[in-house]
Amino acid sequence: MRISVLTERADGEQRVALVPENVGKLVKAGATVVVQKGAGLRAFHADAAYAAAGASLADTPAETVAGADLVAKVQRPLADEMALLPSGVALVCLLQAQSAGDLIQQLATQGVSTLALERVPRITRAQSMDVLSSQATVAGYKAVLMGAAALPRLLPMMTTAAGSLTPGKAFVIGAGVAGLQAIATARRLGAVVTAFDVRPAAAEQVQSLGATFVKSDVVTAAAEDKGGYAKAQSQDEAARTLETIGNHIVSQDLVITTAAIPGRAAPRLITAEMVRKMKPGSVIVDLAAETGGNCELTQAGEVVVENGVTIFGPRNLPATQPMHASQMFGRNVLTLLQHLTSKEGNTLVIDPADEITGAMLVTHDGQVRLS
Repeated sequence: MRISVLTERADGEQRVALVPENVGKLVKAGATVVVQKGAGLRAFHADAAYAAAGASLADTPAETVAGADLVAKVQRPLADEMALLPSGVALVCLLQAQSAGDLIQQLATQGVSTLALERVPRITRAQSMDVLSSQATVAGYKAVLMGAAALPRLLPMMTTAAGSLTPGKAFVIGAGVAGLQAIATARRLGAVVTAFDVRPAAAEQVQSLGATFVKSDVVTAAAEDKGGYAKAQSQDEAARTLETIGNHIVSQDLVITTAAIPGRAAPRLITAEMVRKMKPGSVIVDLAAETGGNCELTQAGEVVVENGVTIFGPRNLPATQPMHASQMFGRNVLTLLQHLTSKEGNTLVIDPADEITGAMLVTHDGQVRLS
């Protein structure tokens, strides 16, 4: 099996799909790995490290993907990269099908079998392949650091010769992977942390990290789907959720929002009116900015100031911590590749009937498989 790793060229992307440690394991298993020169440099993985792990280095994208059985990327291919993909190749990347436009049909027409990493099913067997969870961990951590750096006050309580400082208050909305990491990070920085989620299972997780769960009558078992994600709320439920958040947010210094519904726009949980009632100097970091934002005033990729409140709408936060983000991403991809390799030998097997492979396949045998 010949595996190719391309240099990421999307704006702001500094990660790499496989790091030298992953390459070494694939080579030992019998795979041939070709890495484009410079692919790992922005993630602090040198070409020499890939070569030492057994990879071949290629000068250009065309040389990298020539004869490939599988191409591994972080982001979906650009137009010129698309043209280089050979018929019959498998592509593993974050496809984000809802915004891919004509790309998906092009992949099908070219005979590419596309496995979208964001579609890894939430089952026990696939946990170690879950790129969304690993990268959400990085995003939750970095969001708190970003918010803390922008605050005009310190987060921890301090007793000094110049007097005592009260601790800051941090509020995390959404207690999934990103939210729980944000809670843990804010706690490490000394903040008094509260959190809210509509899923009742989240309460115990929040409390286990030393934070306080904000109670509401919308927190019910019916709010969670079988995959563990929050369901879209009815109009009445949404109104009661907004009331709960609005009553709590006015006293908070730092707010991290992480709420998302797969395949849909992010739920709107902070209104402009709520922002205007917050204390001047407060900060909101909206991790749902790229899917519409949890805050009404969020603008993806921008910083907005409203009535003294600073609202960050960061794009692709994991790419700002590329060393460890790539290490985690690469382990997810490695596990997936091991799953796709036949037990009989080093052969790539794309089986649409497999519960993991089938869930991830977006194009295969010239067809688009999106439901």
